[in-house]
Amino acid sequence: MLVTEFSTSYLPAAERFDHWCGLTADTLIPNTLGSDHASDFEAELRLLDLGLVQISALRYPPLETHRPAKLIRRSDPEVCQLMLNLRGGHRLIQAGLDTTSSAGELMLYDTSRPWHGWATAATGSVEGIMVQFPRQLLPLPQGKIRSLTAVRLSGREGMGALLAGFLRQMAADAASYTVADASRLATITIDLLAAVCAHHLDTERHLPPETHHHVLLLRIRAFIEQHLGKPGLTPAMVAAAHNISTRHLHRLFQTQGLTVAGLIRQRRLENCRRELTDPHHNHRTIQAIAAGWGFADKAHFSRLFLATFGMAPSHYRHLHKASGTAAIVNRRALTDNDIS
Repeated sequence: MLVTEFSTSYLPAAERFDHWCGLTADTLIPNTLGSDHASDFEAELRLLDLGLVQISALRYPPLETHRPAKLIRRSDPEVCQLMLNLRGGHRLIQAGLDTTSSAGELMLYDTSRPWHGWATAATGSVEGIMVQFPRQLLPLPQGKIRSLTAVRLSGREGMGALLAGFLRQMAADAASYTVADASRLATITIDLLAAVCAHHLDTERHLPPETHHHVLLLRIRAFIEQHLGKPGLTPAMVAAAHNISTRHLHRLFQTQGLTVAGLIRQRRLENCRRELTDPHHNHRTIQAIAAGWGFADKAHFSRLFLATFGMAPSHYRHLHKASGTAAIVNRRALTDNDIS
């Protein structure tokens, strides 16, 4: 089982904070925690275990955390933590630096060095996604990695935005992954982390070729998703946007089991299918939906849709409208029976 979920809401209020302290010590890193909300600590954790790499979606009230040297001597797994702030902020004092990060920013923690930290929110809870991983997994000089400790990193642009988007998606889809996916997802996570670190250190030349390969593919896929609605999205456009030749682009995708043009076509069709069955798009014509996802030729779109999904888009839409109406009627019938 890859996912572990925990909520203090199922516990008596007086026991919640102690359980949270014990849980985070067991699943993350032992710390000394304190909070003004300890008397009724409403918190949630969803942990995706990828083996050596763990990704945790966290929500908790403001708190204070302290990892003193005495605790490190007792337990030092030599891991790093990277926090993506989603709501609220984090202040960290470590290695002589005092840094505060806010929503949309990233910050790296080194568990082998003492820290003092605070998680704060103007109202409500603090929310974030934490990645925990052995320091040795990053293919960068250890001294370089340490120099990024307690440094505010942007998660809104460039490589940081790519990593932040990936972590949000991982947290949202955690329950859909299988044990067989774990090693691949861990590799992609570390590759992206390494690329973000290398970008801020200006040491990208030290990254191994396979890391460059994985990160470039992720950047290309993100670019394709962002531009699916443009009819002019072609392999040549994708290659030019990433300063590589079209031949190099096709070589990158040889390991994906799908051509670049095939991926573009597949993702466009999937988005069209989703909108054809979405009641929020009932007012739009099929042609408008197709054009919105880059299909300028109505006849060409209809042929592709039929070949991919086994029926014409008009039939597909009608069928799902009918099934949706039947479901509503059934729900109403059940409700009427309950009332009577």
